Amino acid sequence: MAENKTINKNIILILFILLTIISFFISVGNGAVKISPINILKAIFCEKDTVNHQIIWNVRLPRTIVAGLVGICLSLSGAILQGIMRNPLASPNIIGVSSGAGLAAFIILILLPEYYYMVPIGAFIGALLTTLVIYSLAWKEGITPTRLILAGVAISSILRAGINALITFYPDRVAGVVGFMVGGLSATAWTEVKMIFPYALIGVTSVLLIPNKLNILMLGDEIATGLGLKVESTRFIFIILASLLAGSAVSAVGLLGFVGLIVPHIARLLIGSDYRFLFPASIFLGASVVILCDTLARLLFAPMEIPVGIIMSALGGPFFLYLLRRKEGVR
Repeated sequence: MAENKTINKNIILILFILLTIISFFISVGNGAVKISPINILKAIFCEKDTVNHQIIWNVRLPRTIVAGLVGICLSLSGAILQGIMRNPLASPNIIGVSSGAGLAAFIILILLPEYYYMVPIGAFIGALLTTLVIYSLAWKEGITPTRLILAGVAISSILRAGINALITFYPDRVAGVVGFMVGGLSATAWTEVKMIFPYALIGVTSVLLIPNKLNILMLGDEIATGLGLKVESTRFIFIILASLLAGSAVSAVGLLGFVGLIVPHIARLLIGSDYRFLFPASIFLGASVVILCDTLARLLFAPMEIPVGIIMSALGGPFFLYLLRRKEGVR
């Protein structure tokens, strides 16, 4: 029976991988000029001076790669936060982690634009500090979903007030970062790929090396301690990784919401709560969701383009309300 369940989970993972590949070709192949999958491969690997190569290599490919990386980072961050906080409503944007990363990134972009290359590090530090503050405020002989959500909403409000204050005091510098507020991939280039990739690689690799530790942590602190796990240090490592992933995503695309909420839940429903499978499932499903939503954002009102954050909010809002209505989501 256990072997059959493992086979089924592997089949689901393969389907998620295929979905990611299909999403890639849909994103790269569609736009003002439609390009077939065969011509996409030719333009990437064989051709150098053709129009298709210029369109794909300079415009669509970096945007699709960044969309995929952002989806991976936010999905993994959400899966980690839901695990260590034992709360199905925990995600980078819901509990304010993205706001912390966003405020730090805003400070650099608006007040210190010459240090723009420091945005990923600043966003990581902002996300980490925010996560630690929320966790400490919600802790009282343990964590409860209600305290966690209330602490997250309160901290998120304070941080967004800081962002709005920067916009108010420096209106002349805001024009270039308006898309940052809702999460957008417009004008994404290889610069953004180079900016997010190293941090995403470190975070994803680290997470995939220790899924069993989160499985043990999910059993409860007493049982985990009895099994020899150093609970607090392990939880702190996962907080750092969740913050690194969320911060790197925010630095590239801005305050993109609900990815970290929706994707882990869908993956968990299809593949279960074993993080050995849930992490890879979140990686491929997260990449697919953001790539497809960004493609929809580009094509829905073409030639006008809307930020992908609007599409994600339209999907994530109803999903969040559904979770709130579930009895186990609010106890």
